[in-house]
Amino acid sequence: MPPRENWKTRSIDADWSELRDQARGRGALSNASGRFETQYAEPFDDGWTTDEKPETLKTETIVEKPKTIITYNTSPDISFDRTINPYKGCEHGCIYCFARPNHAYRGLSPGLDFETKIFVKPSAPALLARELAKKSYKPGLIMLAGDTDIYQPIEKELRITRGILEVLSAHNHAVALITKSALVLRDLDLLAPMAEKGLVSVAISFTTLDRKLARTMEPRCAAPHRRIETMRELSKAGIPVTAMTAPLIPALNEPELEHLLEAAADAGARRAGYVLLRLPLEIASLFTEWLEAHYPDRAKRVMSLLRSMHKGEDYRSEWKVRQRGDGPYAQLIAARFRNTVKRLGLNTDRFNLRHDLFRPPTLKDSGSQMSLFDDDS
Repeated sequence: MPPRENWKTRSIDADWSELRDQARGRGALSNASGRFETQYAEPFDDGWTTDEKPETLKTETIVEKPKTIITYNTSPDISFDRTINPYKGCEHGCIYCFARPNHAYRGLSPGLDFETKIFVKPSAPALLARELAKKSYKPGLIMLAGDTDIYQPIEKELRITRGILEVLSAHNHAVALITKSALVLRDLDLLAPMAEKGLVSVAISFTTLDRKLARTMEPRCAAPHRRIETMRELSKAGIPVTAMTAPLIPALNEPELEHLLEAAADAGARRAGYVLLRLPLEIASLFTEWLEAHYPDRAKRVMSLLRSMHKGEDYRSEWKVRQRGDGPYAQLIAARFRNTVKRLGLNTDRFNLRHDLFRPPTLKDSGSQMSLFDDDS
C-alpha cells in the first residue's frame, strides 16, 4: 500500500448494519490506522457475502513496566497538576473518549484497538510508594484517572486501582477519582475512612438518562441508573461527589443537561461540571462515522452546532476554548448550566482536600532499595 497521506477515515458508502455487527458490543465501528503509520488498509467489497456471524472481539491485556507512575502537567485549564493512570486504552468503549489518539503512539488504532488492547501497569502501587518516599516529593492532589477509566472491567480482576488507593490511604495522601463505573463502590472500605480525614473526592461521569443512547455511546459502562445509585451510595458514605456531565454533545445528550443535574443533585452530588465534546485528531472521523451509523437523522445538526462553537472547525485545542467552545450556542449552554446549578444549590462548597496529614513511606514501605545514584534519595 502507498504511504498514508492522513489518518482520517475515507468517505465510503458504508454498510452500517454490517459494521455494527462486526463491532458488536464495542463503541468504534472501525480500526483505521493511526496518524503515524506509513501504510494503511481500506475496506473493500469483493462481491462475496457470508451468512456467518463475525467473531466477537476479545480484550487483550498488555503488561507495561514503567519507571515512574505519577505524571505531571502544567495545563492552565486543568485544576490538578499530577495524575496516575494504571491503564492505557479502555474497554468501556466510549466513542467520544479524548484518550483514543494516544494509542497511535503505540502503533495501534485509536478505533477498536483502543477498546480491545489494554495496557496495564501492575507495578503501579510499588512505584507510587517509591515516588512518595523521595525526600524531594511535595504532596499535592493526585487525580486518579484523567485519561482512561480506573474502574474499567479488567480492574475487577487486576485490582491495580485498589492497590494504588491502599498506598495513598496508608500514607494519608489526598486523591480525587473520576469514573463511570459502579465498581468504585467495592473500595468504600478505603474511601469512606479517607473521606472522614478530608482526603478524597469522587466524580462520576454522567452523560445521559437515556439507556439506549448510553448503551450505544458507552457500550461497556454502567447504565445510567447505576451511576445515579453509585452517587447516592458514595454520598451516604460521606464521600464528596461531583457529577461530571461530560461530554455534552449538542443535539444528542446536551438537551438533557438540566435533567442530568437534577438527578445528580437528588442522588447527593454536591458539585457538578461539564465539558463540551472534544474531537482532536482521529476522534473526529471515528465519532462522525459512529454518528452517521447510529443517528443519521441528526448527524448534520450535531456537527453543525459543534462547529459553530469552534469557528467552523471540528475542534480547537487552545486552552479553555477546547473544553467549552465559544460563540452564541456555547454561551447558551454555559448559562443553562450556571442557572441550573444555582437553582439546585450545587457548587456552593469546595472540596478542599488536606495535604498536611501526609506521611511519606519509609524505604522499607516503598518496596525496594532506593538507588545510590538517585538525587532524590
